[in-house]
Amino acid sequence: MTGVDWQYQGQPLKLPQLDAVLARLAAADTLSGDEDDLSPPHERMAALWRGWADLAATRNISLPWAALAAASRPDCAQGGTAGGAWAFMSPCHWTAGADQIRMDNPADLQLDEADSRALLALLSPWLAEDGFHLHYERPDRWLVHGPALQALQSAALDRVLLRDVRHWQPDAGQNRTLQRLHSEVQMLLYTHAFNDRRAERGQLPVNAFWLYGAGALPASRAPVTSPNPEVWEQLRVPALTGSHDSWLQAWADLDAGPMADLLHHLHSGGTATLALCGERSARSFTTGPRSLGQRIQSILKPQRFSSVREAL
Repeated sequence: MTGVDWQYQGQPLKLPQLDAVLARLAAADTLSGDEDDLSPPHERMAALWRGWADLAATRNISLPWAALAAASRPDCAQGGTAGGAWAFMSPCHWTAGADQIRMDNPADLQLDEADSRALLALLSPWLAEDGFHLHYERPDRWLVHGPALQALQSAALDRVLLRDVRHWQPDAGQNRTLQRLHSEVQMLLYTHAFNDRRAERGQLPVNAFWLYGAGALPASRAPVTSPNPEVWEQLRVPALTGSHDSWLQAWADLDAGPMADLLHHLHSGGTATLALCGERSARSFTTGPRSLGQRIQSILKPQRFSSVREAL
């Protein structure tokens, strides 16, 4: 789950179910970082749970989520490209202002499958000249394969959303090729019939793309002992888009629904692992064994979300 560094505008969040859950769990892993790290804490925690301990512990690197997605797709194995380096590629719209170039929310493009596939077919020849080969995944995100992606350190889309893309662009050596490709794509699409049709429908033009989740899978991977983490999307989306009222409501819904269910699960003898993630750091809590001191502390001074949040 992702939080943001907003003030609560007077009253702190009241999350009794979450506080009760935390009181029954023991502290597990902590991942410290900075808001400028390429991968946000919730992605690093997911990497840790997947068995990528070395990658999760390394700050400011791109995590190879695209390679993981490609590994399970038969269409990505055609031509012997199942392994190697991959990245996600999202078509997007950049808004140029006086002092920034803002990454607008790709969801606002409202691309359907037909338009996304048509755009992919249009851009594929241009990118193939530089060794980037596109594969369709879903309307707002494609998979791209190429040797140059092995060393690409790219910021996660969650980091760049609604922010100045110039701050997050790769270093100069990698950026020259990407800058040229961006310029070529912008010129191609500026007066292309694809965007003309979108304008007629009142839709934003596609004028850029973002590469992220780049790299190859680790050569030696530990077995996955934890289930794939479930990200509370209803909280993540308003946190990233800056909708404060929706963010507060999402916390209330989270506490009344999933946290209440989780508390009942724990009361019934179940086990769980919960991670709380902010812009900089992440902490996880689990139903593992607790020392006598931890049990006493949970009674005298139970752990609460308000104190955990300060460390995120």
